[in-house]
Parts: sequence; structure tokens; C-alpha cells
Amino acid sequence: MMNGKTLFIAGHAKLPQGIAAKSVFETLTITAEIDRKYGVILQASCTLATDHAREFVGQVLRGMSLNDGIDEAISALQIYYRGKATNALIAALKDLDLHYQQIKSTEISK
Repeated sequence: MMNGKTLFIAGHAKLPQGIAAKSVFETLTITAEIDRKYGVILQASCTLATDHAREFVGQVLRGMSLNDGIDEAISALQIYYRGKATNALIAALKDLDLHYQQIKSTEISK
């Protein structure tokens, strides 16, 4: 049973040609469980081809607060992830943040 304190959100972006995940998926997806009150990413994953890559991206994003914006998370991805999917990861993260901000604004207006 969920307690209502977290959200599960997905962000999507197109994958570039020439990476392994492209043979399985057309788009890259980042999913994240986010603390509803503080916007902190509790756990994240993505649809990159290897377990190692998915876990690594999750480690990079874990602990980041979407309430503080996504610049720090984008910088962390640019610094620590050096693969062909960097731009797709950033685009998917921006899409995820857009969904989060929309949810937060509707919750505030209620």
C-alpha cells in the first residue's frame, strides 16, 4: 500500500543512432521515485542497454532535489556519464522535471 509521500514519474527522449539501447527501444526513458514534499529523487533508472549503465544513472541522480531545479543533475550527468546517450539522458531528465513541475503546480492550486 502506498502512503502518498512519493511519486513515480517517467521522462522520455529519442535515442541517438549507434547505441545498443536503440536496437531494443526507440526512446530512452528515465523513471524516478520522487519524494512528494521535498522533490528528492529517491531512486531512478533508465532504459539504457546494460544493468551497469542503468544503475550508474540511478546513482548519479539519487539524492538530487527537483525543487532546486535540474541544473545540478544535468551537470552531474555531463561530468560522470561519458556515453553517446548523454543528450538523450538530459532530454529525458528535462521531460521528467516538466512532468514533476506540472504535478506540483496542480497540487498547489488545489
